[in-house]
Amino acid sequence: MTVLRDYAATVTQGTLGAEGEQARYDEVVNPDGSLRPAWKGLAEVAVALTARDLLRVDGDIRRFLADDGVTYARPGTGVGPWRLDPVPLVIDAAAWTPLEVGLAQRAELLNAVLADLYGDQTLLTSGALPAAVVLGHSGFVRSVARASATDPRPLVVSATDLGRTVSGEWRVLADRAQAPSGLGYAMENRRVVSRVMPELYREAGLHRMEPYFSALRSALIQSAPGDPADPRVVVLSPGTASETAYDQANLSSMLGFPLVQGSDLLMRDGAIFLKVPGRLERVHVILRRVDAAWSDPLELRGDSQLGVAGLTEAVRRGTVRVVNGLGAGVLENPALLPYLPALCERLLGEPLRLPSVPTWWCGDPDGLAHVLAHLDTLAVRAIDGEAEELAGRGPDELRALVQAAPYRFVGQERLALSQSPTLRYGQVRPQTVTLRAFTLRYGSAYRPLVGGLANVLEGGRSTAGRTLTTKDVWVLKAAPDAPDQGLADVLPLTRTRSISALVPRVLEDMFWVGRYAERAEDLLRLVITTHALADDQQVRPVLMDAVRRLAGSRFDETELDREFRSLVLDPHRSGSVAHALAGLRDAGMGVRDQLSPDTWRVFGVVDRAREALESSQHSHQVAESAGRMLTGILSLQGVTASMIRDPGWHMIGAGRALERAVQLCHLLRATTTVRRGIDVDRGVLNAVLAASESAVTHRRRYRGYVRPASVLDLLLMDPENPRSLAFSLAEASTHLAAMPASTGSARPERLLDDLRGQLAATDVAALVTIGGTERPNLEAFLDAFLLQLGRLADAVAELHFASGPAPRTFGSALLAPSAPVTPVEVR
Repeated sequence: MTVLRDYAATVTQGTLGAEGEQARYDEVVNPDGSLRPAWKGLAEVAVALTARDLLRVDGDIRRFLADDGVTYARPGTGVGPWRLDPVPLVIDAAAWTPLEVGLAQRAELLNAVLADLYGDQTLLTSGALPAAVVLGHSGFVRSVARASATDPRPLVVSATDLGRTVSGEWRVLADRAQAPSGLGYAMENRRVVSRVMPELYREAGLHRMEPYFSALRSALIQSAPGDPADPRVVVLSPGTASETAYDQANLSSMLGFPLVQGSDLLMRDGAIFLKVPGRLERVHVILRRVDAAWSDPLELRGDSQLGVAGLTEAVRRGTVRVVNGLGAGVLENPALLPYLPALCERLLGEPLRLPSVPTWWCGDPDGLAHVLAHLDTLAVRAIDGEAEELAGRGPDELRALVQAAPYRFVGQERLALSQSPTLRYGQVRPQTVTLRAFTLRYGSAYRPLVGGLANVLEGGRSTAGRTLTTKDVWVLKAAPDAPDQGLADVLPLTRTRSISALVPRVLEDMFWVGRYAERAEDLLRLVITTHALADDQQVRPVLMDAVRRLAGSRFDETELDREFRSLVLDPHRSGSVAHALAGLRDAGMGVRDQLSPDTWRVFGVVDRAREALESSQHSHQVAESAGRMLTGILSLQGVTASMIRDPGWHMIGAGRALERAVQLCHLLRATTTVRRGIDVDRGVLNAVLAASESAVTHRRRYRGYVRPASVLDLLLMDPENPRSLAFSLAEASTHLAAMPASTGSARPERLLDDLRGQLAATDVAALVTIGGTERPNLEAFLDAFLLQLGRLADAVAELHFASGPAPRTFGSALLAPSAPVTPVEVR
């Protein structure tokens, strides 16, 4: 049987629910076993899918997501791969229309509530909302609440988590307004599913998502205060350690707005500026992905290093628009849910179309009595804080906790949410599914995204549960010629060409992208060369000395295979291939919005090569996997070759050139400064040429006659050899000269000029002069060069990456005493 027929038969047999429990709503199959209307149009293609087809599609999805570098940091488990189920959640136009109306109304209602709470506060003064509901929630930011607040639309983007009940009715499980995440993931899901199931995707006739992002881009630009000619919009991120770092970077890249961190911004004269080398550029709109409490260490959390000191004051002055506003997190308070129907009637003059999950606030005496009487059937939640606070508590402990501070808790009905076919352990099983929908203030109205992000929950039939995987959401068009997202036209954007300014942090990450890429490449070449000579008892020890110089040592000569594996696989071994690749990945994540998506295919190739080596104990697999990794790293040069020639590209080039010079000097220092005999020296020199990718050039230049002078001339002095020291210094000079902060006489440029002059004045014949068994001139030359290259790297960092002192948290202020006291350290 095919997958859907088998699934339909299983659902119809009623074997999915627990005994005595009503069967859940199934998103694909009617109770009589027929397909839902949304799936009937897909029946010809979908019903033909076999289990083998679905497993193939699942494998393709995993590979594409890995190639795109899509990650998510699940709480308690660290960063891991993003998970996408091959079976989409499909909704037809007739079912979507009332949901769309309800979402738009809900966003309008939440916007009205938010505007009132931070403006006139009539809801609080009239008693329509109990003060404890609002003031007792950490999402309410008092410092931006004032009667003079005039922003009529503080809510620009919102998300709504929904679940479908047994009867098929949608219920709101939670509102997300602080910094709603998931749009970047939703777009990635669509991109991948459309590639792995093109026939089903074309047959569906669903709404494309791209126009929505154009509308979001336009809405953010239109949000700029005043009427600037070229509004600058930035996406404020907490950094690469954020659990949704990929989502933020992907959204930033799709919108074309720079991804910045708090240290990249500065408040001056009441406005926010981007710290571009040599100047400050005004920022008009901030799409915030940092929680409000962490957004301003001056007025909010003093221990935050994620925000911008003075941002709150800039918001109060109206010089910058924060999307969503700093106080929007109060809308995520589940204690608001019982009051929304009455608030909708009061503020909008209409009934609430989209009901919430039945909720009772314990700060209300009736609500408290109901919750305490039904502790065994309700889900008790804190209005804010971590869910772990209530995890594992028995009824008596829970009762005591609620009674101690009733206003901090709500009780919610446990809903039996709908199920959808999900691939698990090679089989399609029914799993609980929820929908995250997104709504945007576009023009004068709120528009929901026609689509969204579906989450498959592990943990049973209720609203509780951990996200297991995600699904793409397909909303079918009512007519084939209907405009995608209902957007026939998008508001015009600025016609002014925007110059992308790179902040020092971005330049530093770009620099290290170049350095780590070159470091990984050079060590992989050395490992491959050394592994090929593992049986050569004279040449191999010399090359292993070079390896130890670059990456230390873990195992002795009797455990060569373990040593090679450690060099390739151990990320905790400083200088190893894995260590360099981890650094490259981290630096790339910091500037993901600046790099082509093709960049992440490099890591897909590398990861598959690593997995092959981890799963094989054969010695030859070391060279095989190292070779595949090298192929992946080399492809990165092709990706960067297509980049625009901006300061970021120049920094990648400067980092690569500097690292190549350092690696070459270390290699030559470990291999060519000692004379070991004619035959051994010839083998060592041939290995050096192979490791430095210069063997073919040397044969062409010197007709295969290998001697120290010819090798050093090619690797040190030849300005036409891309692997030479002279070429690397010239490249570094070209790239650094193109940087905005370079003046022609800055310290990095002076140091480079000195190095190039010193190299040009060097006589190779003098370098190869023998003193006993050593070449002291060559040894002194290389040591001096390595020292100067280190100073050059420090000078580059000081000139191009420094943007003021490192951020520090605000401690307690110390007033000047009348007598000397021990200084208090600010932490």
